[in-house]
Amino acid sequence: MGDKLNTYRRAAELGRENRLWPLYGAGFDNLGQDGQPITVDIPTYGPDELLVRHDACGICFSDIKVINAGEEHPRIFRDMKKEPVVLGHEVTLTVVGVGENLRERYKVGQRFIVQAEIYVNGVNLAYGYMLQGGMSQYSVIDDRVLKGDDGNYLLPVQPETGYAESALAEPWACVIATYNQTYRTGLKPGGFTWLIGTPDSRDDYFFSAGMDDQNHPARLGLTDVPEAFAARLREQAARWQIEVVEIRLDRLKLEDDRLRHEPGGLFLDPLPPAFDDIIVLGSDPNLIEAVAPHLAHFGIIAIVTDTPLPRPVQVDIGQVHYHRSLYIGGSGSDIAGVYSRQPVRSELKAGGKTWLVGAGGPMGHMHVQRTLQMDNPPATLLCTALTWHRLGTIESEFGARAVAKNIDFICLSADAEDYQERLAEVAGEGFDDIIVLAPSVVAVADASNYLAQGGMMNVFAGLKRGTMVTLDLNLVCQRDIRIIGHSGSTIADLRLMLDQVESGRLSPNHTVAAVGSLEAARAGYYAVRDATFPGKIVIFPHIKEFPLTPLAELKDKLPTVYAKLKEGREWTLEAEQEFLELMLP
Repeated sequence: MGDKLNTYRRAAELGRENRLWPLYGAGFDNLGQDGQPITVDIPTYGPDELLVRHDACGICFSDIKVINAGEEHPRIFRDMKKEPVVLGHEVTLTVVGVGENLRERYKVGQRFIVQAEIYVNGVNLAYGYMLQGGMSQYSVIDDRVLKGDDGNYLLPVQPETGYAESALAEPWACVIATYNQTYRTGLKPGGFTWLIGTPDSRDDYFFSAGMDDQNHPARLGLTDVPEAFAARLREQAARWQIEVVEIRLDRLKLEDDRLRHEPGGLFLDPLPPAFDDIIVLGSDPNLIEAVAPHLAHFGIIAIVTDTPLPRPVQVDIGQVHYHRSLYIGGSGSDIAGVYSRQPVRSELKAGGKTWLVGAGGPMGHMHVQRTLQMDNPPATLLCTALTWHRLGTIESEFGARAVAKNIDFICLSADAEDYQERLAEVAGEGFDDIIVLAPSVVAVADASNYLAQGGMMNVFAGLKRGTMVTLDLNLVCQRDIRIIGHSGSTIADLRLMLDQVESGRLSPNHTVAAVGSLEAARAGYYAVRDATFPGKIVIFPHIKEFPLTPLAELKDKLPTVYAKLKEGREWTLEAEQEFLELMLP
């Protein structure tokens, strides 16, 4: 390691200014000034604050959503013209200044990554959204980060860990979190359960679990429940002091086989808060669509029916993704059995069949890598994308690894003439796991039809709340498929990912596709928007001006860096050290 990089790592010297990319509103025209970052003074910091240097920052498609939406973005709630947003939540940083009250805990030169989902008094103040992000050279960390609702949102990084790999721990943590989800297999204890009868309802329903002296909801809503069953529920409720609420559904109008809400058309009397469990006793698609918006975060809709639903159901897939809502279903009298008979399995089925839909992008790259590094991977892995543009890179980079793990690895482009025929051939009796990485309602709807008995679909792509997908929920009720989703990660997920990076079990460096200086961030955002690269873009805010450069082009631009890439295409710690030695001012 050269003297220049050693000096930088010790944080022995501060720059003279702070360069950053402010976003003043929606659209690329509002990014920076005259298409360039601006220069401001290095911020001052108080006795309970840290001055930090942003060393590397990845670009995420979520950044593009903020650029497109501006103040309409759900995580931005301020006047951006007065208080512009500085993006960048995939960031690694170094402490370069310590307030006097923090000097026993922090030292200049310490390195950290940031858990971006920062909550203070229940309010989301995400890094790179409400708090200044990594597309700046310096920033100040205060109590919002150091003493948030979950404690300290900084995680320490070992000195020898690379800057790119530590910055990319954040998106990788989102991937890891996808496969670590858990869902309830019964009514929420202490929650609010709503049971709704239909003309198809029967009298002999019961709960074999979840409605006893050990576990039961705190509140029970009843609507048109068969009288004999309702009487038993009221008797149980009185025994365990469960509050019972009669909820009326009045003036539900049907028009063209769709529910129409007149002003106040869905009457809930008395009006309750969101429900943890909504149990529909029958096969009424209109009713399911009407009550779904009243589901709480992490809520479950259980469809208990002996007859098929007469039509597909409009499902808010954004609610599934962001609120982790779950639809379950089944037949019979035991409602608890509908919950417990098919627990959600978020991990890929060992020896099973997996389909990654929209696998050509950076997140697809990560999911493929993670799948191939599993101790007990699926036997078949299908990767698809709309075109071959980026899918070919996936095939060339991972094909040999799949062969070595004895995995049947198939890449199919949707624009191929024989795509449907090949897809049906690979699917056979269906996929055990389908991960949807493309933000497309068509992709979700089409792929759901290829799930095997008991198959799981995970909607990883962020489709906004209110995005409706037409789904055949008979697959849920009769074939026990489950459709789940996930957004973001927790501190525990990030800590787990960082441990895997620093122990060498998983390498985010394999995901790096292009690098550049802070000035190249604008080009980087365009590249992410236009899906130019199959992997991640990493910006190094403190290097000399350097254009956005795919790794292959380093052969001509920086041959000594290229020589340290693995197999001429994979970022390495040695390549990064050479890059910084050359490019730091």
